[in-house]
Amino acid sequence: MAALLPAEWIKNWEKGGKSEFVQLCRALSENKNHDVGFRDIQQALYELAYHVVRGNLKHDQASNVLGDVIEFREDMPSILADVFCILDIETSCLEEKNKRDHFTQLVLACLYLVSDTVLKERLDPETLESLGLIKQSQQFNQKSVKIKTKLFYKQQKFNLLREENEGYAKLIAELGQDLSGNITSDLILENIKSLIGCFNLDPNRVLDIILEVYECRPEYDDFFVPLIESYMYMCEPQTLCHILGFKFKFYQDPSGETPSSLYRVAAVLLQHNLIDLEDLYVHLLPGDNAIIEEHKREIVEAKQIVRKLTMVVLSSEKTEEKEKEKEKEEEKTEKPPDNQKLGLLEALLKIGDWHHAQSIMDQMPPFYSTSHKPIAIALCQLVHVTIEPLYRRVGVPKGAKGSPISSLPNKRAPKQAESFEELRKEVFNMLCYLGPHLSHDPILFAKVVRLGKAFMKEFQSDGSKQEDKEKMETLFSCLLSITDQVLLPSLSLMDCNACMSEELWGMFKTFPYQYRYRLYGQWKNETYNSHPLLVKVKAQTIDRAKYIMKRLTKENVKPSGRQIGKLSHSNPTILFDYILSQIQKYDNLITPVVDSLKYLTSLNYDVLAYCIIEALANPEKERMKHDDTTISSWLQSLASFCGAVFRKYPIELAGLLQYVANQLKAGKSFDLLILKEVVQKMAGIEITEEMTMEQLEAMTGGEQLKAEGGYFGQIRNTKKSSQRLKDALLDHDLALPLCLLMAQQRNGVVFQEGGEKHLKLVGKLYDQCHDTLVQFGGFLASNLSTEDYIKRVPSIDVLCNEFHTPHDAAFFLSRPMYAHHISSKYDELKKAEKGNKQQHKVHKYITSCELVMAPVHEAVISLHLPKVWDDISPQFYATFWSLTMYDLAVPHSSYDREVNKLKVQMKAIDDNQEMPPNKKKKEKERCTALQDKLLEEEKKQLEHVQRVLQRLKLEKDNWLLAKSTKNETITKFLQLCIFPRCIFSAIDAVYCAHFVELVHQQKTPNFSTLLCYDRVFSDIIYTVASCTENEASRYGRFLCCMLETVTRWHSDRVIYEKECGNYPGFLTILRATGFDGGNKADQLDYENFRHVVHKWHYKLTKASVHCLETGEYTHIRNILIVLTKILPWYPKVLNLGQALERRVHKICQEEKEKRPDLYALAMGYSGQLKSRKPFMIPENEFHHKDPPARNAVPATVQNGPGGAGMPTSLTINTVRLEEGTTEETADKLKEKSQGVVKVINKTVNATPKVTTSNGNSASNSKIIKEKDEKEKSGKEKDKEKKDKTPAATPEMKALGKDGKDKPKEERANKEEKAREIKEKTPKSDKEKEKVKKEEKASKEEKSKTVVTIIESKSTAEKEREKEPSRERDLAKEMKSKENAKGGEKVPVAGSLKSPVPRSETSESEREQKRRKVDTHSSPSHSSTVKDNLNELKESSAKHYINHTTPTLSKSKEREVEKKDLDKSRERSREREKKDEKDRKDRKRDHSNSDREVPQDSTKRRKEENGTTGSSKHSKSESPSDSPRLNEKEKEKNKSKSSGKEKGDSIKAEKMEKSSSGSKKESRHDKEKAEKKEKRDSTGGKEEKKHHKSSDKHR
Repeated sequence: MAALLPAEWIKNWEKGGKSEFVQLCRALSENKNHDVGFRDIQQALYELAYHVVRGNLKHDQASNVLGDVIEFREDMPSILADVFCILDIETSCLEEKNKRDHFTQLVLACLYLVSDTVLKERLDPETLESLGLIKQSQQFNQKSVKIKTKLFYKQQKFNLLREENEGYAKLIAELGQDLSGNITSDLILENIKSLIGCFNLDPNRVLDIILEVYECRPEYDDFFVPLIESYMYMCEPQTLCHILGFKFKFYQDPSGETPSSLYRVAAVLLQHNLIDLEDLYVHLLPGDNAIIEEHKREIVEAKQIVRKLTMVVLSSEKTEEKEKEKEKEEEKTEKPPDNQKLGLLEALLKIGDWHHAQSIMDQMPPFYSTSHKPIAIALCQLVHVTIEPLYRRVGVPKGAKGSPISSLPNKRAPKQAESFEELRKEVFNMLCYLGPHLSHDPILFAKVVRLGKAFMKEFQSDGSKQEDKEKMETLFSCLLSITDQVLLPSLSLMDCNACMSEELWGMFKTFPYQYRYRLYGQWKNETYNSHPLLVKVKAQTIDRAKYIMKRLTKENVKPSGRQIGKLSHSNPTILFDYILSQIQKYDNLITPVVDSLKYLTSLNYDVLAYCIIEALANPEKERMKHDDTTISSWLQSLASFCGAVFRKYPIELAGLLQYVANQLKAGKSFDLLILKEVVQKMAGIEITEEMTMEQLEAMTGGEQLKAEGGYFGQIRNTKKSSQRLKDALLDHDLALPLCLLMAQQRNGVVFQEGGEKHLKLVGKLYDQCHDTLVQFGGFLASNLSTEDYIKRVPSIDVLCNEFHTPHDAAFFLSRPMYAHHISSKYDELKKAEKGNKQQHKVHKYITSCELVMAPVHEAVISLHLPKVWDDISPQFYATFWSLTMYDLAVPHSSYDREVNKLKVQMKAIDDNQEMPPNKKKKEKERCTALQDKLLEEEKKQLEHVQRVLQRLKLEKDNWLLAKSTKNETITKFLQLCIFPRCIFSAIDAVYCAHFVELVHQQKTPNFSTLLCYDRVFSDIIYTVASCTENEASRYGRFLCCMLETVTRWHSDRVIYEKECGNYPGFLTILRATGFDGGNKADQLDYENFRHVVHKWHYKLTKASVHCLETGEYTHIRNILIVLTKILPWYPKVLNLGQALERRVHKICQEEKEKRPDLYALAMGYSGQLKSRKPFMIPENEFHHKDPPARNAVPATVQNGPGGAGMPTSLTINTVRLEEGTTEETADKLKEKSQGVVKVINKTVNATPKVTTSNGNSASNSKIIKEKDEKEKSGKEKDKEKKDKTPAATPEMKALGKDGKDKPKEERANKEEKAREIKEKTPKSDKEKEKVKKEEKASKEEKSKTVVTIIESKSTAEKEREKEPSRERDLAKEMKSKENAKGGEKVPVAGSLKSPVPRSETSESEREQKRRKVDTHSSPSHSSTVKDNLNELKESSAKHYINHTTPTLSKSKEREVEKKDLDKSRERSREREKKDEKDRKDRKRDHSNSDREVPQDSTKRRKEENGTTGSSKHSKSESPSDSPRLNEKEKEKNKSKSSGKEKGDSIKAEKMEKSSSGSKKESRHDKEKAEKKEKRDSTGGKEEKKHHKSSDKHR
């Protein structure tokens, strides 16, 4: 610090220093800041005195100036004494004696300024002695010790009652007197003071006695508190706290128990701030650490109990365990030491000192304090008091009185809540400290819930200001927190209190389900771990749940249900979690569990809904089984449970529906299973593919008929549940979103979700998605009001273009809307005009249709490319998609069936003697009412259908525009209308078939019924293979209905003539658009139609066999499903049925171990097929096989090449046809049969690009193979199977087989069994030669018969007799050439243009098989000649038809012929050499007596001979360079696809031959087959013989 006395002042002291110093002192003493002035004056005086000690200033100068300064302040002498004291200490330590002397002189000079007593107090006794103020320092010291002893150590006050019993007696009398008069604490205090003075009472002991008396008289707070407060002014502040602390210490020994009165006194003193909590807290036991330890111990114990409960204890161990537990419990019952902190806390709560109570609770672990019941109850009481006014105002239910609660007497208690805002400030806080222990006071629980309810009512009513809204928001979040932390945990600890659960639901139902589910989630997954008590409760609940579930059966549903109910009131989340886990494992529990849930409260049902959703969303669970092909059983069980439980009980659905929607948004469709089940159970709308035709028929009627006859289960009492479902969907705006999401997800299943999944599962998911969409859409259509529906579903173009809904789904959703719209418009128009004539009604109906559908026609245009509308009109498209079966036909038989059922029922009621009369009457009335309803509905539908048909009659002319070709029109119709819709639902499948028939019956222009049916039946492989399981079923239904129609027409000429005869759909010449020549000659006649039907049956067989042979899961499954569905109408032809039967039998054998589901399907079909066998007919009964020649040709050609694996390309031919029609008209009129040949050849053949070989080869191969399989033994049988069956598929693909041949062979086989047996082992060469001769003879006969057939052709051909004769010559010539060449040519598939590249091996196998069957290894054989004749005759037929073709030069023809012959000769030579080699090999092999090698070598030989030769041959022998074709034919080949030509010609030829000489031919083939077998089975010797004989034959 800077010196206050500058050195200049000391030097010039007399001049000016003294006055400066005095001025400084005055200024310092006048300073307003007392402390600063005091310090500065001290320093100034010290510096002055120090100058004197150092000798810079004389002591008299200093004493003088100090005399002047001393008056400036009252305490100046004291300050000066302090300065002297410091200087005394400093100088006594100095060695310089003069300084000490200066100091002594200064003090002596200043004695007059400072009194002796002050100096004696502060200076050292020795200094005092040297100053002469005392005589002897030693004496002075002794005296002061004595005085101190007397003062401090001699007792003058009495603190024991016995030391001054009179005084204390008087004190107690004073405090204990009646205080009701005018006695005040001040008066008593004066008396106490007097007593203390008079009797020397110890004031601390007096305070202690005041507290004791206060403890005994707690009601006199108003007296004692002021008394103690006044008394404390005389004591040190800590005294009271120490005394109280001492009192508490007294009770801290183990046996002591602190009295509640002491707690109360301490609490009151704390509340009045007479002591500090921190000061008192340290005096209380136990310490905080001990409390934390105890809390941890409790948690550990709780966990141990849980572990014991969950452990499986064997019975022997159980008894020991129980004994140990008992011992432990006995030890625990010893009373725990007193917890003074909790005692004080309870007292604080009781008197309403929330502030201090909260401080104590904060020192402890959460909920530790309130886990002690007295504290919880005290806090509950405090809350009761605090909420009283608000509860009385808003919470008391109507009609309830309730018992009012008086407020606390002291004014320092928390303020009572008058509003919700005040509630938040204190009460919510208190409740949070209570936590789960609110369970101790159910009444308070109910009050809090009711306040919550009242708040929610206010919260949800609008009209408050913005600030208020914010406040309310805050309050709402607080309420949710309270619910989460207090109400739900407390409910868990209550003992099955159903009323509390219902009370809580009253508040919960006002929350949105999102909040509720969040609360349940916290309750289930978080709350139970927060507190030891809750941990125990959870374990006990699970234990009890296990006990109940083990014993739950259908028989004891009621008692078990009661137990479940009881348990669920308090701990629903834990219970349901366990129950659901059991249901997921054991689905047979579903029914008893659903029935046993009838005793639940509303809250529990809501919790159940949450638990179900949580179980569904469980991320740890796999939604697929391990094989990845099926949906997990747990998910199926849960879905089933969902449906049942939501139907039976009033559970809110919004959460579940939203969950499904969210899953769909996320691209997951597994959970649609739940929606499907819920809709099925709640609305009674089933989606099943197993519907009978009767049910399907009923489903096409009105609502009443659907309910009575359309469903499997009797649909009863779904009104309420479907209403609930509807409300949930509408309230949460989920109806349309779910539809759209499902519609979009169908493709999502395939392209996104199905990425890695098994095809079977993808199909399942797709079906599930689709079925649920159909079911859900059906539900909406039947349950939503017209307004609701129209308001929610957007127009078709918006659905498709904006929401990207697939068209079929979009129309499915819009269809009910159109129907609603039209009917409402129609009703309006009817009301407007009262005209009752039928004609007027129809006119109004058509008008209303136009009004409604016109915008749809516009909207539809945007759905497809503009060129689509060249063929079909938007009106036709919209009409097709907007109508349903209800609009097209009335199911009279269904109505009759249901009415008859009701009549039977009524009769049964009459006959029932036991039924009471009133019940009889009721039942009869019900049946009569139903009957009337059904009849009324039938009448209504009949009128409606008539109106619709009238409308269609008017529309039909604008339907099909066919601006390109009729063929293209049919393509568009099938592609955009029929195929998408026929697999949409079972009813749609029926609808599509009916619609096709309807379009035909309406004589719709440009619609070729024949083409349409042909395209449907011709090649079903692709459609079948691309279906899912359910789609296959629906596709099967569609084919079944189509076949039904065709079969009806096929069955009777009268029906055919009536329904098809003059109909444009059966015109066989497809003219340029707009020209409708209804010439009878252009119509397909009945017999030809039967051929066509046979061809369709054959095509179906071919496709079926192909699918069955692929080995592909989807192909096999789907075709089996389709076949099962079309069983009533197919197979009708015996041999086709047998072929199928064999193939299916093979599937049964192959799949038994591998794929049990396919095995089951195949076995099922196989059984049904066998039962249908008696109804099958031989082929000649199905259609005439030997008709007049004019019919034979068309039939043959119709059965022409239809390669299973080839894409249809009808359109090209049709276009070509139409171009050429004008040229050919005249011809066609003359040669009706030829015209039919040509048209059908082009339109009906599925694959004109394929050229086929001799049709026999395939069919023979098949039959012979089947025979082989039967006849061969053990090893060879297996070997044959291996060799032959696999190749059948490619063969079927490659060869467009002639449908006629196969059946013929079948029958021939039967007739010649005896002969086969004989021929099995030819013994001599002679016999063999005999056989050969027979073969030759048969060949010649055949060629003759062929010629005769050709001669006997229709008159148009007779005119051209020359042509056949030339053919005959040519044929003979060819035959001789063949024989000369060594018969090298083998029938082959001419230039097979398969879209799928085939491997070499399969090619060779095919060739080999064909050779085995056809050529029989005899190089020259009749089929070659037949082939040539085929080609000649067919081509000549074609030549007649086409007059305008110019001829080729003959020289060219000869050149080509020559080349061909050369090539074939070379080939035959090569083959002979190879044969020679093979023979040698075989001899060698035979000597080793090995059987299998010869087989292999022959196979190899055939492969070498066959594949090389045939492939060369096929290259060279396209019809254009064939030497056998005349010039005109060649020219014609330019205009037609060469492959097709050849195929057709072969087929035609084949047909003629087979029809004429089927027996001979089949016999001939049989012989070849037998020999072949013999050769295979009996080794080289026989083979050698055989070859010799074949050489001779050559």
